[in-house]
Amino acid sequence: QVQLVESGGGLVQPGGSLRLSCAASGSIFRFNTVGWYRQAPGKERELVATIDSGGNTNYADSTKARFTISRDNTKSTMYLQMNNLKPEDTAVYYCNLEVAALSMVYWGKGTLVTVSS
Repeated sequence: QVQLVESGGGLVQPGGSLRLSCAASGSIFRFNTVGWYRQAPGKERELVATIDSGGNTNYADSTKARFTISRDNTKSTMYLQMNNLKPEDTAVYYCNLEVAALSMVYWGKGTLVTVSS
């Protein structure tokens, strides 16, 4: 069983920055793709960014120029650096870990990011 715990959310003004972290339990972190998703009020959960075990990244068009996903396999932790935040970035941000070989996906409980003046 894998547990994912997000941290780093909060209230930030438009144009500001935040760094989210997601710590994973267990020993399979380094072998699998991990990612960040978000869900705004009244909307469906959407992709923010993913990074695979080789460090290859994938971003949603809305976040590509402003967000950076990274991972530290020695700490079983991944990060999302968010710059130039906009009110439309307000959402609960979730991290996930995909074990493709087992068709399993693990999710964290989420951390709230609010962008408002």
